[in-house]
Amino acid sequence: MSNASPPPPDASADRVEILISIEEPRWEDRISDIEGLCQRAAHAALVAALTAEPGLLPEGPAEMSLVLADDDTVHELNRTYRGKDKPTNVLSFALHADGDDGSDGDDDFADDDYEDDPDGDDDGQEEGEDDDFLSPGPAVPVLLGDVILAFETVEREAREQNKAFADHLTHLVTHGVLHLLGYDHIEDGEAEQMERLETQILSGFGIADPYAGGGHAPDDDDPGDAGTTQATH
Repeated sequence: MSNASPPPPDASADRVEILISIEEPRWEDRISDIEGLCQRAAHAALVAALTAEPGLLPEGPAEMSLVLADDDTVHELNRTYRGKDKPTNVLSFALHADGDDGSDGDDDFADDDYEDDPDGDDDGQEEGEDDDFLSPGPAVPVLLGDVILAFETVEREAREQNKAFADHLTHLVTHGVLHLLGYDHIEDGEAEQMERLETQILSGFGIADPYAGGGHAPDDDDPGDAGTTQATH
């Protein structure tokens, strides 16, 4: 992989916390700074997407998780949630893009549901306690979703496609993160938009266009297969 610089930092992207879980130790055997690579790739995808569409995410903090798993784990998820009895390279479980903002749906509370004591009695509340009670706490992050990768499949594909393992992983991470943000490749127009953005992101890392020569989307196992699933958590 080239030493070219990735896209510059972006304030909107910086408010998204990227949580990385390494469930298969062979990832670290292949790349010592695997977490750093994944952080950079995911952040670059966020920067590119939010630059293209600044209003893509609501205001406030957000978070997403990236799980470095194995074929068995992804095979089970693929069978359970997509009806495909085989592993694949990457799965994206979108929460925010599918309309689940992580809230409990309890939006019915209104100020007039609480009635002040007509006599002004505060039921023994100490002075200053109401201020503490009404003080807003930290904002709850918007949950973007999860990206899960299968080690054996990623390694095999990199070898078969004559790509550096780190380059192929970088592509898969960016692809998965874009799915969390609502990008897809079912329709031709959507696919072209997503592929252009991925190519732009990878170019920032000095990685060649993965779609040159007729390449297809990383998780496009079958025609029309989106590779992203409806979140059920």
